[in-house]
Amino acid sequence: MAFRFPAMPSRLPLLFAAATVLTACAGPAGSPPQDANGWHSVALPGKAETRYRWVAKDGRPAIEARSERSASMWRRRLALQPGDYGDVSFAWWVPELIAGADPSRVDSEDSPVRVLIGFGGDRNRLPARTRAMFDLAEALTGEQPPYATLMYVWVPEAPVGSVIVNPRSDRIRKIVLASGTLGLKRWQDHRRNLVEDYRRAFGEEPGPLVSVAIMTDSDNTRSKALAWYGEIEFIAASP
Repeated sequence: MAFRFPAMPSRLPLLFAAATVLTACAGPAGSPPQDANGWHSVALPGKAETRYRWVAKDGRPAIEARSERSASMWRRRLALQPGDYGDVSFAWWVPELIAGADPSRVDSEDSPVRVLIGFGGDRNRLPARTRAMFDLAEALTGEQPPYATLMYVWVPEAPVGSVIVNPRSDRIRKIVLASGTLGLKRWQDHRRNLVEDYRRAFGEEPGPLVSVAIMTDSDNTRSKALAWYGEIEFIAASP
């Protein structure tokens, strides 16, 4: 059983943010409207926003992300319990990497593509310092971050498959799916086992899925980035 976001009627290709409401309601520039089947823009405090819009790319419906010294997300909330999900599949298309980007450093932690999966959990298990950081995030944004976030990225230099702890918060951990220039300027399709990846990244069993997002950012390197995202699909665990 698969969970696609959103479901679309007959013959139209499936795209995570390009539902009928999107194609019918998008303005002339093709910008995804707020609350398009639950998808919405998430601004980051003090950051210019990345522009997301619905387009076609190499024969596929896609979301184009264009960043100019900016950082913001396009996100949808989820409510999938453990056992209701197993794998996630998604696709991205990147024309070039960000020179000088380094996912392990605060001052250069940019990426042309990110797919973020948010997990719920018991925040009381976290250290006091982490809980205080969550409280600060809530004060700044009006909401608390997920208990844990698994992020899939493409980086200039790092071993494929490696896990990188976010320099700002160890509750965000990145798995490198692509490294270097191999595979640029074409669609790259990925399918990952979320349970296995979460265990490897965090050393514990995953909780419910609470959100999925994409993010293209170039604010730290004060540069530009362009990318396209295809469908995101969650596949239920085999019985």
